[in-house]
Amino acid sequence: MTTEVQSLKLAVSGREREALVYVPSGYDGHRPLPLVLLFHGAAGTARAMMRTTGWVEKAEREGFIAVFPEGTRPDPRRPPLLSNPQTWDDGSGHFLGRAEGVDDVGFVRALLDALSEAFVLDAERVYAAGFSNGGSFVFRLGVELSEHLAAIAAVAGVFWPTERRPRRPVPLIYFLGEADPLVPPGGGRVRLPSGEEIEMPPVAESLERWARLLGCPDKPRLTQPQGGVRLYRCGPCREGTELRAYFIQGLGHVWPGGTTLLPEAWVGPSRSPIRATDLIWEFFTRYPREI
Repeated sequence: MTTEVQSLKLAVSGREREALVYVPSGYDGHRPLPLVLLFHGAAGTARAMMRTTGWVEKAEREGFIAVFPEGTRPDPRRPPLLSNPQTWDDGSGHFLGRAEGVDDVGFVRALLDALSEAFVLDAERVYAAGFSNGGSFVFRLGVELSEHLAAIAAVAGVFWPTERRPRRPVPLIYFLGEADPLVPPGGGRVRLPSGEEIEMPPVAESLERWARLLGCPDKPRLTQPQGGVRLYRCGPCREGTELRAYFIQGLGHVWPGGTTLLPEAWVGPSRSPIRATDLIWEFFTRYPREI
């Protein structure tokens, strides 16, 4: 079976959509494999997400299929640049959204259907993780596609308000650098590299709202800090779920343990004592979805 990165293209709501698919060398077309969907941030790309996070290497070592979807950009005829950024409709009202006819949730539904036809997947182990705007979008998917996702991970994202509720509780692992200039822990008005200004809510609000959706008995509580990392945990919650949130001292707006393609003047410091990719996969393995 091929282990090269494959391009999968779909037509969704009149738009051509694309995702890059990495299949590990151990795939034989018979044994079902887990699936991890990985969403880039605003002004990012699927290939940049592959290069900066280590998920391809993780998929090869652990034996799962890693999929890197592409967001949409204002002018699809031009390449994805800061002046023409690829983004996700994360429910914030910023970036591209329903006004432009973008249906990102519909894209993910169609993508899951197409992947199920193309590969033998373990339907109990379908996960989603995202960075920045992609992390915020993963919160939205955890609500609107909860019947498909076993667990989710968000890095430097925000859970924007919604009146929807998930059909089932979805475990969450979360990461944020305490020196993040674009998603400051306490919230506030920030200027994105594209020049757009956004009012960011305090991250604690996102975590507390997700804890309530999980039916957790209390708010996320701090465990013993270690090596510049604060870990908040909440659980066990409804149906044995939990929430974990890592706050990393001195880290900016980057994937913990990964690399960044943007200057530190924009995103802050990039050195991290922990690797988000390793911790996310370990968390995911704890939570298959009962079907």
